[in-house]
Amino acid sequence: MSKSKSALLPGERCDSEWCEVRNSGIHGRGIFAKKTIPAGTYIIEYVGEKIDKDEANERGWAQMDHSLETGDAAVYIFTLDDEWDIDGNVPENAARLINHSCDPNCEAFIEGGEIWIAALRKIPKDAELFFNYGFDLENYAEHPCLCGSKKCVGYIAGEEYWPELKRRLKKKKG
Repeated sequence: MSKSKSALLPGERCDSEWCEVRNSGIHGRGIFAKKTIPAGTYIIEYVGEKIDKDEANERGWAQMDHSLETGDAAVYIFTLDDEWDIDGNVPENAARLINHSCDPNCEAFIEGGEIWIAALRKIPKDAELFFNYGFDLENYAEHPCLCGSKKCVGYIAGEEYWPELKRRLKKKKG
């Protein structure tokens, strides 16, 4: 086993032919390409329990409180549509381990009631997979970004929020 790979933790597995779980230099665990992934490839489905918005809100806050107490990763609730979300906090959901980047090589999209992660461009073998989490600016200061890309804006936020985020940060500096 190479130094970049590591044994799976209990409950971690990746059933996709395209990727596997490894330690990440960005944050905790991540998902890495097992082989070169062509652009446009559906890599892995984001799976979990389908829950309504009220339940998602309740679970999200409980997961956030737990993460603040333990330092564990925070919330794995993914918006499905206006009525439903997917709680991806389940062992069979390796996609929950994909880290955020301000310069992602993947995108998340919804097709036929399923959430998929697909390659935006050709991804070389052993590269870590990333997508932009698309967070709004409501609590941006609680979500610093560690992606290290040249495009990094310093916080985990959807690209459509970057102009406003940059304005707020400039105003903060004085």
